[in-house]
Amino acid sequence: MAFTVGILTGGGDCPGLNAVIRAVVRKAYNEGYSVIGIKNGWKGLLEADTIPLDLEAISGILPKGGTILGTSRTNPYKKENGVAKVKENFKKLGLDALIATGGEDTLGVAYKLTKDGVTNIVGVPKTIDNDLSATDYTFGFDTAINIAMECIDRLHTTADSHHRILVAEVMGRHAGWIAVEAGLAGGADYIMIPEIPVDMDELCSAIKRRHARGKQFSIIVVAEGAKIKSQDITKDQTLDEFGHVKLGGIGEIVAKEIETRLGIETRSVVFGHIQRGGAPTAFDRILGTRFGIRAVELVKEKKFGRMVALVGNKIIDVPLEDAVKELKTVDMELYNVAKEFFG
Repeated sequence: MAFTVGILTGGGDCPGLNAVIRAVVRKAYNEGYSVIGIKNGWKGLLEADTIPLDLEAISGILPKGGTILGTSRTNPYKKENGVAKVKENFKKLGLDALIATGGEDTLGVAYKLTKDGVTNIVGVPKTIDNDLSATDYTFGFDTAINIAMECIDRLHTTADSHHRILVAEVMGRHAGWIAVEAGLAGGADYIMIPEIPVDMDELCSAIKRRHARGKQFSIIVVAEGAKIKSQDITKDQTLDEFGHVKLGGIGEIVAKEIETRLGIETRSVVFGHIQRGGAPTAFDRILGTRFGIRAVELVKEKKFGRMVALVGNKIIDVPLEDAVKELKTVDMELYNVAKEFFG
């Protein structure tokens, strides 16, 4: 009787997901397993919405962004009889194991399910924010910071030409990894992250120091979850199924505050979903591939309730619980490197 592995991708899309899917299908094929793709994250498992995945289905998907399975932010624990439906469809689809690919929310559900009787689950970490614990890097992050860096590079020329201050808002809800690494690589003159509430006096002083040296423009990089005086800046107060508010708008607020205080023309730009899109970098393609291969190996070894992870240059496995118990925030040693260039 064929051994059947399911795979789903949940949460926000990011480059490298198709590399994981491709690797899972290829490794499973080599092991004699069949693979079922579950469409649109946990929503697909609630509705038994699937597609068969074979070698033909994964042909040519490695360089493609997004996910061929689709995704959603569906939370079975917020649906009526959601967990019961997951269990029922797990059995109905004939799944012997499930590979759940996602961030803190998707893997948080996976961990809860392992405690509620759906035990044959392996996790693969995915988030462009790079804020999952127990792994040094998540795929998608490298692509995101390279895209953001290239956008910042382009801002330099127009800011210099027009003698403006430009505020670039990047992704990063609770952790400022994208802001720090893209800002550092892109030569930002100040970086705002969620971990450290911004002091507008300090920010404006840094800009004044820069202008006193004869520089007539500045680039400020702001994570979407950055705070002023410990207040979140949100688009509205509606929540998704995991209880997250819609962030965004901090860049515009900071830009207006700078212009009011300094009298220098200041504009804001939001990189938004551009950071998620397009082809993955070589690093993300390789990392996603390595994660996918190891995930199937964990299935073969029956090491369930585990997540694949990158530590150093090695792919290891860790308990799902360790991955989701707390967010991985910015390394202050790295942020202090960036601070050397403020002002």
